[in-house]
Amino acid sequence: MNQIFESILDPYYMQVLTLLGIYIIAALGLNLITGATGMFSFGHAAYFAVGAYGAAILTVNFGFPFYIALVAGGLMASLAAIIIGFPALRLTGDYLGIVTLGFGEIIRVVFLNMKITGGAIGLSGIAKETNLSIVIVLVMVTVYIMYALDNSRFGRALVAIREDDIAAESMGINVMTYKMKAFALGCFFAGIAGGLYSHLILYINPSDFGFAKSFEFLCFVVLGGLGSIPGVILGTTVLTLAPEFLRAVADYRMMIYGALMVFMMIIRPKGLLGDVNLHRIFFKKKYQKQANRSTAAGG
Repeated sequence: MNQIFESILDPYYMQVLTLLGIYIIAALGLNLITGATGMFSFGHAAYFAVGAYGAAILTVNFGFPFYIALVAGGLMASLAAIIIGFPALRLTGDYLGIVTLGFGEIIRVVFLNMKITGGAIGLSGIAKETNLSIVIVLVMVTVYIMYALDNSRFGRALVAIREDDIAAESMGINVMTYKMKAFALGCFFAGIAGGLYSHLILYINPSDFGFAKSFEFLCFVVLGGLGSIPGVILGTTVLTLAPEFLRAVADYRMMIYGALMVFMMIIRPKGLLGDVNLHRIFFKKKYQKQANRSTAAGG
């Protein structure tokens, strides 16, 4: 299938679209943490970096097959989330955000000083394994999993925790356990995205995974709409492609990009699709029947 894309798309556009898909996977992972569960994570790039370096080191230094290394990178990111999550997830709000931000910087500095990661020079010699076809398939799988979680008992528990964790606890929901599961799962997808990224760019450096990258992921989620899966996809698409479309005005590109973000947040403060539930729109009749049954039972 990738050969079909190569025959109809310019290599530059192939690269941009592949990178867009990778960012969508990472942003959907952050949406599970911040959008669905309400935990402010400002260090998502750290787990993206763990997956990128983990997968790259396994393929370059140990000769692991790409797909095994990719899953291993995701599991490494998930393990890192569990380690930081035990002490950090007892905090809430800004305090949790500060801890995750600090952890992100710790990871960056650790990779900067490790010999196996190439230190400040970075890690090169990574084989090009990521292509548009693989990324499209993984985006579809990720979206399916996120929708399945969103419409499951697990997803409803996360929403309850986001709205009021004390009330959720009083209803028998183990808040800490659910938070840990959501955090680990969201970071797993960040690790998968990181592994795809390293095998697309072929060279990674700790400076690629600083606070700016975490802030970029957060912008994808907030602009699209917290908790909205299609919103995150739309927000990521807009913010990833906008700088490319604005290259014609190179001197003012980032200024226009910033103004565009401000304008969109003014007219849509809840995000582009923050208050739009596409699932309910598409399955309106189903939800109407459920509501009618509930009304009849109550009557």
